[in-house]
Amino acid sequence: MSDLCPCGSGIKFDSCCGQYLSGEKKPLTAAALMRARYSAYATGAVDYLFRSSGSKVQKEFDAESSRKWAESAQWTGIEILKTVGGGENDETGTVEFIAHYTVNNTSFDHHEISDFSKINGEWRFIDGKIFGPDPIRREHPKVGRNDPCPCGSGKKYKKCCGANA
Repeated sequence: MSDLCPCGSGIKFDSCCGQYLSGEKKPLTAAALMRARYSAYATGAVDYLFRSSGSKVQKEFDAESSRKWAESAQWTGIEILKTVGGGENDETGTVEFIAHYTVNNTSFDHHEISDFSKINGEWRFIDGKIFGPDPIRREHPKVGRNDPCPCGSGKKYKKCCGANA
């Protein structure tokens, strides 16, 4: 592959993340592993996602679902927002990033803080916290269409206050 690396380094893929995905070299930092994992999604190298994960993630890993998701998207870039630790001489680190991709002409931003640890001298993805909107929480129980209307009219909700909902 002679194209530029999907990680946005401006370097050719074979000289950048390609050497990690092939197993020729190992990333020296947590951020380099994060970029390589992004490139694995962008190139469909799902086996690398498994190999570069810790044992807990490997136990839960669904290669087929990961492959389908990776192939369904057009990967448009990654931004490394912040790193804490994760250097060549560290044993742990975190990387905050936003991965940009498009599915069915709709753009998405995957914002996450990922935890990394060195296992037998190699960086591995351990866990991640995805940022997104807070879930909607109801203050009152959901009223079913055939339940009595909470306004006290004695009618079914669908024939009363729910008629215009």
